[in-house]
Amino acid sequence: MIATLSGKVTEKLADVVVLEAGGVGYGLNVTAEDYGRLNVGEATKVYIYEYIREQAHDLFGFLSKDTKALFEQLLEVSGVGPKMALNMLSIGNATEVRQAIAGGDVKFIQRANGVGKRVAERVVVELKDKVGLVGVDLESTNLLQSESNLAKDEAFEALVALGYSAADASQALLGVDPELPTETRVKHALKAVTK
Repeated sequence: MIATLSGKVTEKLADVVVLEAGGVGYGLNVTAEDYGRLNVGEATKVYIYEYIREQAHDLFGFLSKDTKALFEQLLEVSGVGPKMALNMLSIGNATEVRQAIAGGDVKFIQRANGVGKRVAERVVVELKDKVGLVGVDLESTNLLQSESNLAKDEAFEALVALGYSAADASQALLGVDPELPTETRVKHALKAVTK
C-alpha cells in the first residue's frame, strides 16, 4: 500500500497531476483546490488513496490528511465512488464541504459534477453526524466563520500549502493581526503552531 509520495510535480494534465518520486512518474487524481496549489517543478508530499480494480489502478493524491479523511468518509456512502467523491471535494475546500454536509446543504453537494439529488441526500443523511469537524476543538461557531473568511486569505493558503490542515491553519491565524503583511502573518502563525 502506498501511504504517501514525496517528489516533484513534472506535469499537469487535464485531470491528473504527474508526481515524479524515485524515478517513477505517478499520475494522481487530485481535487480542484490541490490542482491549483501544485506547481510544475515544485517538490511536494501528498497523501495517497489507492483504488485498485481488475482493469485499473488509480491513485488519488491529497495535500492534507484532513481532505483525504473526508474523501474516505464519502466513499463509505452507498453509490459514491472515488471520482464522485473527488468531484464533491472540488466544489469547495474540505471545511466547506464538511460544513455543507453537517448543515444538511443538499444543494451545495449537488453542485458537484455527476451528483444528483438522491446521492447528495444520502451523503447528508449518512455523514451528517460523522463529519462534524473531526479533530477540531471548536471553542465557538466563530471558528467556522473565521475559516470560511480565511479560505480567501493568502497567509491561510500558504499554511495549507505547507501541509497544515484548514482547521490548524485557521486556528494558528486566529490570534495574528490581519493587517500585517502576509509573510509576517505566516511567520507568527508558524510560531503559534510549533509552541
